Amino acid sequence: MTDNRQPTGSDLDRVQKYRQLVLEYEALDEEIDGLLARHNGATENMPDEDFERYRSLAHRRDHVYNQIKALEREIFWEDEDNA
Repeated sequence: MTDNRQPTGSDLDRVQKYRQLVLEYEALDEEIDGLLARHNGATENMPDEDFERYRSLAHRRDHVYNQIKALEREIFWEDEDNA
């Protein structure tokens, strides 16, 4: 069965928001990976300043991940309602 619905403005807004969140998540994840790599992969090896930066980045990354998942549920539930 083919979905003949045309994307609406709100559909496009959600897709753009999703892409923005994924890019933000990937950037945060990369920065976290860099911090870990500089300290042999362990937070125990980080000075306090780097550890605080790591925790801040991890918290932001978790928040972005939750936003991504919420948006996915919104998009997919709407698709199921229109099927």
